[in-house]
Amino acid sequence: MASHRKERVRELLKRAIGETIRREIPVGNAGLISVNDVELAGDLRVARVFVSILGNSEQQRTGLTLLHHHRTRIQELVAKAVVLKYVPQLRFVVDESVQRGVRVLKIIEELEQATGSTDT
Repeated sequence: MASHRKERVRELLKRAIGETIRREIPVGNAGLISVNDVELAGDLRVARVFVSILGNSEQQRTGLTLLHHHRTRIQELVAKAVVLKYVPQLRFVVDESVQRGVRVLKIIEELEQATGSTDT
């Protein structure tokens, strides 16, 4: 039962954090920031927010810096959007899984092209 509640809270936080980031952080400076997942501690007091930042390397650095700088503001706005007994402390982490997935797909495509060219 508790895991079902934790899952619902995780999804609510993911949605609320994503909306708050879209409103508070401009895309031009920080690239496009998307919330991929939220991992909650057992007591729901700490949330690791996995984000991906689309843009050049400067925009990615700026985006992560802005997230850390505006963390308390984002927490306040999320607290207003999601009513919980305790608002979790947000910790932003860059999610590398999307980039790794793209890299794996590229390797697979190259392998398919290499094996396809030897068959003809």
